[in-house]
Amino acid sequence: MGQLMNQILSKENMKMAYKKVKANKGAGGIDGISIEDVNKYLKENWIDIKTKILKRKYKPQPVLRVEIPKPNGGVRNLGIPTVVDIIIEQAITQVLTPMFEPQFSEHSYGFRPGRRPQQAIVELLEYLNDGYTYIVDIDLEKFFDKVPQDKLMYLVGKAVKDPDVISLVTKYLRAGVMVKGKYEETTIGTPQGGNLSPLLSNIMLNELDKELEARGLHFVRYADDCIITVASSAAANRVMHTVTSWIERKLSLKVNATKSKVTKPTRLKYLGFGFVKMNGKWEARPHKDSINRFKRKLKKLTYRSWSVSMDYRILRLNQVI
Repeated sequence: MGQLMNQILSKENMKMAYKKVKANKGAGGIDGISIEDVNKYLKENWIDIKTKILKRKYKPQPVLRVEIPKPNGGVRNLGIPTVVDIIIEQAITQVLTPMFEPQFSEHSYGFRPGRRPQQAIVELLEYLNDGYTYIVDIDLEKFFDKVPQDKLMYLVGKAVKDPDVISLVTKYLRAGVMVKGKYEETTIGTPQGGNLSPLLSNIMLNELDKELEARGLHFVRYADDCIITVASSAAANRVMHTVTSWIERKLSLKVNATKSKVTKPTRLKYLGFGFVKMNGKWEARPHKDSINRFKRKLKKLTYRSWSVSMDYRILRLNQVI
């Protein structure tokens, strides 16, 4: 057993992973085992699961496809792993994250320890107030569904030298998905909903961060949502063209030409915020769409005929507020 796999499967790391998943109230996948039942299940089956992992015979279960409506129409596909697989993914993530964190850009804020969306907004405001007021908003088309797995695992393998860990991560990428009771292969993409996916997405898009830094561009990125700011319309159009070309050529990702745009700060919605100029200075405000969505949620949660207990109603209100 490699040293890295030893760390992942250690009692301390697995306990930490279990506690983290339990605290996040992880939903159950296709096997029907809930977070409440998984402790008993693991006590009875962990030795067998661990042995299979070490022999490379463990097969992660397919994820359960769940469609989440987007505020602007369309749906986002989430893949919900079984609770056992969520815990194993979390255990892998806990060990790999400290290896990759030092490599990540200071301009990247999504899915990273100690980093929040508000910090991305603060940095973006600094650029706007320094005069970089032309926005290059590049939309990656279905990023999580379209990530090329071979390219991703090549990047993972540059830092992770334990072949057993590489094998296990690859199995999670290729575990497949259950859609309306039917199994589908996953030879491309990384399922949004698993605990490994956020780290893997940052490993992939760190290549974009490095390219933008090498070009001396001002940018912020939160997950697959990247904003570049420049000082003129001509520069913005040039950056849109050259960066789009680089993404499609080097990362084998598709840029959504319809949604990608060069725009001004007043027309930008980023991480729930809009931007206004007050007394000669750019400031961020909750975007009107975010406010309206918040009001709709509050109205729904305070609706009198909603037949749930007051305790549950208060819990849901606290989550929204």
